[in-house]
Amino acid sequence: MDQLALLFMLLLGAVVSVPVGDRFGLPAPVLMTLLGIALAVLDFVPDVDIRPDLILPLLLPPLLYASVRRTSWRQFTANKRPIFTLAVALVFLTTAAVAVVANTIVPGLPLAAAVALGALVAPPDPVAATAVAGQLGLPRRLVSILEGEGLFNDVTAIVLYHVAIAAVVSGSFSPWRAGLDLVLSAVVAVAVGLGLGWAANKLMDLLGDATLQVGLTLLVPYAAYVLAEELHGSGVLAVLTTALFLAEYATDADDVMTRLAGHTFWDVVDTLVTGVAFGLIGLELHNAIRTAAGRWGEMLGWAAAVVAVVVLVRLAWLLPATWLTKRLHAKRDYDEEIPTSWRETVVMWWSGMRGVASVALALAVPLKMDDGSPFPDRDEIVFIAFGVIMATLVLQGLTLPWLVRRLGVRADADVEKAFEKELAIRAAKAAKRRLKEIEEVEELSEEVSEQLLRRAFDIGTRISPDLGDEERREAYEQRARRIKRIRRIQAEMMSAARHEVLSARSEPGADPEIVDRVLRHLDVRSLR
Repeated sequence: MDQLALLFMLLLGAVVSVPVGDRFGLPAPVLMTLLGIALAVLDFVPDVDIRPDLILPLLLPPLLYASVRRTSWRQFTANKRPIFTLAVALVFLTTAAVAVVANTIVPGLPLAAAVALGALVAPPDPVAATAVAGQLGLPRRLVSILEGEGLFNDVTAIVLYHVAIAAVVSGSFSPWRAGLDLVLSAVVAVAVGLGLGWAANKLMDLLGDATLQVGLTLLVPYAAYVLAEELHGSGVLAVLTTALFLAEYATDADDVMTRLAGHTFWDVVDTLVTGVAFGLIGLELHNAIRTAAGRWGEMLGWAAAVVAVVVLVRLAWLLPATWLTKRLHAKRDYDEEIPTSWRETVVMWWSGMRGVASVALALAVPLKMDDGSPFPDRDEIVFIAFGVIMATLVLQGLTLPWLVRRLGVRADADVEKAFEKELAIRAAKAAKRRLKEIEEVEELSEEVSEQLLRRAFDIGTRISPDLGDEERREAYEQRARRIKRIRRIQAEMMSAARHEVLSARSEPGADPEIVDRVLRHLDVRSLR
C-alpha cells in the first residue's frame, strides 16, 4: 500500500464513520482514530510520510473555519468569562502542572522541554468536542462553551509551545520577551484576520457567482493562517477572526444559492478533513511503538502520570471556576451561558479530549538544537504526548455518550421550542409588514391580498405549527396534507422531466453543457 492508497482509505473511512457512529451512538472522530490504530498495526500499511510542520497549516484552517460557521460573535461575547477561564487560564495551569510533574519524573528532562510538553497536551481539541457534543444532544450553553474553549485554547497553547521550544533550542529564555511575543502575536493575528475578512467580503460582492464565492471561502482560511504566521502572528487566531468577520458581515439574507451551496460544501470538507486528521492520529501509533521499544513499563508510567495530571487539573479547575461564575452570574445581570448543575460540570470535564493540534505540535518538536546536538528527550516527549492523546480521545470519547446518558444531561427542548416559536412569529410579522408596505404603493385585489396574507401566516406556522389556535391549526394541517400531496405529485413530474433531460446526454449530437444547464435549472426549481 502506498501513501495515495492510504489517503484514500482514510477518506473512505471518514465517510463511512459518520453513519456507523450515528448507528452505535459513537463519535465519528473516535472511530477514525480507532481505524488509524488498526491500520497502524498492519505490516503492509506504510508510515505516514508528511512533514510535521505541514500538519497544522493543512488541517487546522478548514477545521477551524467550519467550526466557526456554526457559531456567532454573540456566543463568544456571551461566554467570554467561561471561555477565558478555560482557553487561557486553564491552559496556563495545565501547562505548568504537566511541566512540573514531567520535569520531576522524567530523568534529565529540561524544564523548558517539560513546558513544551505541557503546552502541547494542554488544549482540548475543538473538532472532537464539537463532534461529540453535537451528536449527544447536549444543552446549547455547554456546546457553546466547549466550542469557544476549543477554538481559542489552541491560540494560547501554540504560543506557549513556540516560546518553550525556542528556549530549549537557543538555550535562553526571557519572560518579558515571551509575554511581549504573546501580545504581538495576538495583535498581528487580529489585524490580519480583520483585514483579510474585509477584503474577502468585498471580493465576494465582485464575484457574484455562488460557485466562485464558495471556492473563495476555502482559500480564505489558508490565506489567513499563512499570512499571519509569516508576520509572526497566531495563524489560529487569524483564521478565527476572519471567519467571525465573514459570518457577521458577509451574509446576504437573499443569497439563497450561495448559502445552500456553502452549507453543503463545508459539511463535506468538515467530514473529510476531520476524518483524515483523526485517522492520522491513530496511524502515528507507529512512532510511539518504536519509541517505547524495550522501555514500555517506564514510559507507560510517565504517560499515565501526565494523563492523570491533565484530567485531574481540568476537574480541579472546573469545579471552583463554575461555582464562582454562578455566584457572579447570580449577583449581576451577566448574559452568560454557564453550566447550571454539577452534572453539566462533570460532562464538561470529561469532554476535554486532545486531538489534532496536540499531534501536530508533538511531531513538530525539532530533532536538533541550534548547536547541532539532539533535542533533549524528544522521543520521551512524543511518546508521552501520544499517550495523553490516545487516553483522552479514545477513553473519554468512547465513554462520554454513556456518561451523558447516565447523568441525564440533555438539551432543554422547551427552551429551544420557545425560541423557534419566537423566530416564527418574527418571520411572519416581517412578511406581513412588507405586504402592507407593498399594498401602499401597489394596487392589489382583495382576493390577491387575502391570499398573500394567508401565505405570510403560513411562513410562521410552517416553522412552528403551534402558532395558530386549534381551529387554525386543524385548517393548516388539512392544507399541509393537501400541499404535501401536490408536492409529491410535482416531485414525480419533476423527476420524469429530469430523467428525460438526462437521457439526452447519451443521444447523438447532444451538447452535454446545454443538458447540464437545463438540468441545473430543473434542480433549482425542485428546491423551491
